[in-house]
Amino acid sequence: MSHVMSQTEIDALVADFFGAFDNRGGAADVGRLRRLMVPGGVIVNTRPSLAVWTVEEFVEPREKLLARGGRLVGFSEWETASHTEIVGDLATRTGEYRKSGTMDGAPYEGGGTKMFQFVRTAEGWRIVAFSWFDES
Repeated sequence: MSHVMSQTEIDALVADFFGAFDNRGGAADVGRLRRLMVPGGVIVNTRPSLAVWTVEEFVEPREKLLARGGRLVGFSEWETASHTEIVGDLATRTGEYRKSGTMDGAPYEGGGTKMFQFVRTAEGWRIVAFSWFDES
């Protein structure tokens, strides 16, 4: 598989990832992370303190938060810049992102950095792990 094709597939996977949190048109589809990630995938946030989740541990509370009528509405997040390294069937990506919505009736905005690790499977590229921190 060509490097360009892999880059295009990873770009689409990351766009699908960010789209999982978008609830501007109704409930977000955070559950799609189950198919975007490999079984046993790892999710890490570093701020305000280190937190590590499995996919299920991460998805459940966010489905409630981003549900129709949840605490966070009109929410979306998007990548603003990224750099991807592809070596054979492995890849990493570092990206800057922004987010915007309304949390508990108040404007909610911010941004930060997300890092992804990917592996090419028989079904295509999948996320092995992602980690992030929001800027203070």
